[in-house]
Amino acid sequence: MEIAYSTLIQLDEGRPNSITELRTMEANAAAAYFRAWKGMPIKWRGTSKRPIPDSWKEIGQRTTLFHRAGNRNASHPVNAILNYAYTVLQSEIQINAITEGYDPTIGIMHEARDGSSAFIFDLMEPERPVTDRKVLEFIKGNIFDPTDFVIRTDGVCRLNPGTARCVVGVAAG
Repeated sequence: MEIAYSTLIQLDEGRPNSITELRTMEANAAAAYFRAWKGMPIKWRGTSKRPIPDSWKEIGQRTTLFHRAGNRNASHPVNAILNYAYTVLQSEIQINAITEGYDPTIGIMHEARDGSSAFIFDLMEPERPVTDRKVLEFIKGNIFDPTDFVIRTDGVCRLNPGTARCVVGVAAG
């Protein structure tokens, strides 16, 4: 919480002095925000038949073991759920923005790389906490089974189709 309050004070004082400094402040606040999730228990069943890694018994860090792709290749079920929920949010916002005539590639805070939807990522930011709350409620309100997730041969964690459908319902609802 200290980092979040410190960031708010810096913003009140008229900082940042550049977009880069603002992005750094946002990244630090986001890291602190996700550290607050760390340690929340996750309920499981069926682990005697299909063991899970010890790290899956509680929410861990938001970053992935697979740094080559940012958070995109989750190594933990909660991150896989968040990634999927954010993709649902991205799709909804992108459809609405294009319908309203906006060019999704011209971002304000996010930079377009390789034709990415930079503007959509800008529009997503205010909605992320809503999605986060829905995901936390989903995690706290469910008992998961190891079969709800698939671990690829490279160690990346993905949702099985049934879990993905549930996350779509949570994120879009």
